[in-house]
Amino acid sequence: MLSRYCTVKQSGNHEINIQKSRFIAHIKRVETELEAQEFILAIKKQHWNATHNCSAYLIGEHDQIQKANDDGEPSGTAGVPILEVLKKRKLKDTAVVVTRYFGGIKLGAGGLIRAYGKATSTGLDSVGIVERKLSQIVQVKIDYTWLGKIEKELRSSTYKIKEIHYFDTVEVETFVDESSVQVFMDWMIELTNGQCTLEKGETVYLEEDYVS
Repeated sequence: MLSRYCTVKQSGNHEINIQKSRFIAHIKRVETELEAQEFILAIKKQHWNATHNCSAYLIGEHDQIQKANDDGEPSGTAGVPILEVLKKRKLKDTAVVVTRYFGGIKLGAGGLIRAYGKATSTGLDSVGIVERKLSQIVQVKIDYTWLGKIEKELRSSTYKIKEIHYFDTVEVETFVDESSVQVFMDWMIELTNGQCTLEKGETVYLEEDYVS
């Protein structure tokens, strides 16, 4: 598993107009090629009367699955520009379909490349990008008398609280970067004067808005 990578925050669409043509970028996070193909097919059914539904997707830890389709536009002017934007943004597990409704003005090869690239870029900006960081869930069990201090320290730190459970004792679940687990545990012991019980949980991806 990758320690961190970027992908789209959510599914969505965004429309721009260039020389009277409508370009609608449809974007979705996908984990398999089948999921990407089903997404493309669904958009084609939804926009069956569009002039073109061009697409590209990038899937896998090492981008081992990548496809681009011009859907009737001149070769290399639509699908590849979409794919190149995904690569430039260093995104993974992402599928994009750009629907075009022709407005009567021909753009030429260079114009098409710029248009499909711009539609993809503005679409990605619209749905947002997240960075997924591989994190260990660490459970901190403490007496209620320590809760105020621990919660305050955690919320003012770089660590993210996943959940707080209120039982006979308090259990605070926190996302911790895999490389910082021991440092975090030592910190908790120091803050509570050793009056805490620490337990490692599952390894998951923590998603945070990506800031370039």
